[in-house]
Amino acid sequence: MQATGGAGRRARTFTEQARRAQIVAAAITTIAEAGYHNASFAQIAKRAGLSSTGLISYHFAGKDELIGEVVRTILADLGGYMAQRMQDVSSAAGALRAYVGGNVEFIDGHREQMKALTSIFLGGGFTYDAASEQSATSPLEDIFRAGQAAGEFRDFDPVVMATLVQRAIDGLPFLLDMRPGFDVAGYRREVVTTFDLATRAQS
Repeated sequence: MQATGGAGRRARTFTEQARRAQIVAAAITTIAEAGYHNASFAQIAKRAGLSSTGLISYHFAGKDELIGEVVRTILADLGGYMAQRMQDVSSAAGALRAYVGGNVEFIDGHREQMKALTSIFLGGGFTYDAASEQSATSPLEDIFRAGQAAGEFRDFDPVVMATLVQRAIDGLPFLLDMRPGFDVAGYRREVVTTFDLATRAQS
């Protein structure tokens, strides 16, 4: 079948792109509700309003490819959101506040997507390796090095501090899953304040 697996062997039509997006959205909702291992093509097809699972197979070679597209979609949405959030910062301290605040806001506003992503991660649906860790923390490392060079930040190991900040962000989806009514605005304020105090140069 020419388009099997979303193939990329030819340019996709607008209709195919829309159907793939529809399937990905249904997969995100299904995984968030049922969990990664329990989310079947039958459930996803029903959620997407498809007549059969064959329509999923027409666009995606299998579950691995569909899950890969789910992960890419969520991370692309996060990347786009953060690009907008970071574009007007004029200092390293401002960049750090925007980075923390933007990530927290995205997680809070996209709880279903983050729950699905967490379930996929915990279920082994994608690998978080050394390259993934470097990709996650390198923007923070750049912020810290720039701030140290400008005299805004004190002397510390940018890798260690970047790891600490990223873990504070990565832990929020788990917290929201346990406590849906958690004060996210308060969490953002405390994390921003904590790392502002931890990084600022002594006057």
